[in-house]
Amino acid sequence: MRSVIQLVSDADVQVGGKFIGQISRGIVALIGIEKHDTEQEAKKLIDKIINYRIFPDEQGKMNLSLLSIQGGLLLIPQFTLVAETSKGTRPGFSLGMPPEQGKCLFETLLAYAKSHPLLIQHGQFGADMKVSLCNEGPVTFILQV
Repeated sequence: MRSVIQLVSDADVQVGGKFIGQISRGIVALIGIEKHDTEQEAKKLIDKIINYRIFPDEQGKMNLSLLSIQGGLLLIPQFTLVAETSKGTRPGFSLGMPPEQGKCLFETLLAYAKSHPLLIQHGQFGADMKVSLCNEGPVTFILQV
């Protein structure tokens, strides 16, 4: 399981022209689920995202986590994140979890995220989404569990 996280001042996601998720200061996390991923890994990834110290403290050092600043978390399921790209000029998607299983694991990940005292918003699994964000810094990291 992997995630690209970005520190944002604001972000939103739309499906069919309707806003379905929106945050102000916080993290946008693109979530890629591979066919061998587990519920335990999903929970570990959420714990890492919310505790990852990427927000600046009073001295401007990356010392604060999403949890410590009580920011928002926008979770976006993105199957292309686990694409095989090392060969050729067309991505392969054989590493990704099948859609029904992937949706179930994303919902488990989402439920676990919502068990934390944060504003949790999310995209829609399998939908054509429009994601807008203002990346601060820019600060972007790739996390893997």
